[in-house]
Amino acid sequence: MDAAARVTSKGQVTVPKAVRDALGIKQGDQVVFRVEGNRAVLARTPDFLSLADTVRVPAARRNAAWDDVIRKTRAARAAKRH
Repeated sequence: MDAAARVTSKGQVTVPKAVRDALGIKQGDQVVFRVEGNRAVLARTPDFLSLADTVRVPAARRNAAWDDVIRKTRAARAAKRH
């Protein structure tokens, strides 16, 4: 689907109704723009609270400090590269 919109003098764009309907975007929702080359992709951001309890976390990994999770993830990725 292609849909056109104009940019206002304030840099604002109204997302066309057909696009809002296709993506399920409603008032108050947040969207994200991702620039890919010379185009931008618009996506509705997920409601992260709705994802709660959708991923099983082994008991040994629960209640881990976020800094430890990031450090271990980066170390594992670095080890895979070498």
